[in-house]
Amino acid sequence: MKSKRLLALIGAILLIGMYVSTLIFSLMDSELGADMFKASIICTIIIPFLLYAFTLIYNVLKKNRDEK
Repeated sequence: MKSKRLLALIGAILLIGMYVSTLIFSLMDSELGADMFKASIICTIIIPFLLYAFTLIYNVLKKNRDEK
C-alpha cells in the first residue's frame, strides 16, 4: 500500500511540474520556447497515461503473485 501512495505522490509532483513548465514555456517569446511548450504539452498527456499503465501492470503482477 505504501508503494502506491509513493507512486501517486511522484505522479502528482510530475504533473504539477509539467503544468508549471507549460505555463512558463507559453510565456516565452522564442522559437525554443515554442518547441519546449509543445514537448511539455505532450508530456502532460503521456505521463498520466504511463502512470495508469504502470498501476494496471502492478495490480496484475500482484494478483498473479498472490495466486501462487
